[in-house]
Amino acid sequence: MRFVAAGLALALTLPPFPLGFLAPVPLAFFLFQGGFRVGFLAGLGFWALHLIWLPQSFTLNFGPWGAVPFIPLILAKAALWGLVFGLTVQRPLARVGGWLLLDYWTTLTEVKFPWGFLGYSMIDAPGRVLAALGGVFLLTLIVLLMAWAIARRQYWALAAWAFFWVMPLPAQQPDHQALLVQGNVDPLRKRMGLPDDELYLRLTQQGLAEYPEARLVVWPETAVYQFPQELEAVLGSRELVAGFNDGPANEMRLWREGEVVATHLKTRLTPFGEVYPWRRALDGVYNFFAEAFFGPGSRFGDREVGQRPVALERYGAYICYESVFPAVTRDLVGQGARVLVLGTNDAWFGPSFGAEQHFQMGRMRAVETGRWLLRVGNDGVTASVDPWGRVVNRLQQHVEGVLLAPYALREGQTLYVRLGDWVIALAAALLAVGLRMRPGMRII
Repeated sequence: MRFVAAGLALALTLPPFPLGFLAPVPLAFFLFQGGFRVGFLAGLGFWALHLIWLPQSFTLNFGPWGAVPFIPLILAKAALWGLVFGLTVQRPLARVGGWLLLDYWTTLTEVKFPWGFLGYSMIDAPGRVLAALGGVFLLTLIVLLMAWAIARRQYWALAAWAFFWVMPLPAQQPDHQALLVQGNVDPLRKRMGLPDDELYLRLTQQGLAEYPEARLVVWPETAVYQFPQELEAVLGSRELVAGFNDGPANEMRLWREGEVVATHLKTRLTPFGEVYPWRRALDGVYNFFAEAFFGPGSRFGDREVGQRPVALERYGAYICYESVFPAVTRDLVGQGARVLVLGTNDAWFGPSFGAEQHFQMGRMRAVETGRWLLRVGNDGVTASVDPWGRVVNRLQQHVEGVLLAPYALREGQTLYVRLGDWVIALAAALLAVGLRMRPGMRII
């Protein structure tokens, strides 16, 4: 049970929990011990707590059957930890490289689910600015190396780790204002296809009356099925970036002076929510849950998927689940996006901490790309985040409302945008070298 407890303690250092500064400690306890059994047990504790929002939110929205899919997911994630540990017994360097490669692999598989990266434990540390060099994977490597040093009683690492939490960050000066509109719409209402265009028009009109200085308006994911006829009169010369629900497609559209001038189609679909992997083998299972959730004859259908992110001119607009994929925002900034704009619908998380966890992870995209982030959620989290990852302004969750969000248009590219996931090549080298080392060998 001690390894399960260590996994639980490690989960408490990742968002939304505020204990990130302790991350290397529980990790150092089990990182270099045992094989499959140690990794599996630690993984059980970690994933059971880190993803506890899944049964909470699914049960709330779909009834008791909603908690069932949580069990195989936790077992599979724990087994993957066990596999890495089992292949790297007494090979600590290889284990560090294997851990990173496993994280990266979760961004590429058919069931893409890049949760639980240790680098997110640094989201409240000023040292997160190092993500501009190598992304969240570089931060994960730092956490692993800190744990390695502590496990070997090299306590100088504690001073280095402490510095990451106290280092100063320069100020950021915004020179633009956006109006972020939070509709607080029941997600099941959206699934039934009921229109909300009048709601967003009303909130926008009220918001602009209070904040006429806003030159950009942002609506969240799947906000409307059509743009209201009165929209042009309400916006005037302002621009609108809005989530649009176009049948099987999930889009963000840039609207200006009465017409849509650019469209981004979601490229990372939520597994088992927007796309259903291995349908031929699991079709009977999918049909069972569809009928359990929505009644006899119900079926799940895949949504249309975009092949590549598309920058909406200077706006790097992306959608919900895409916010946990660093490659999406890298691509948008590489196309010339000068500010990130995320539209999301986190109402499915219900009262669980899932929405907060999603938000905290998404803050890292601002740091990696060196861009301001304007995030608008259907029921939150709606906020403005500066290029150092600091939350500048935030709206209360679970209410109708608008937020005046400061931002700036920035140019240039971070090293991470230019070079991408170079840390993964380093991880592969660590794995290869570590597997060739004899147990007990020292690197230097």
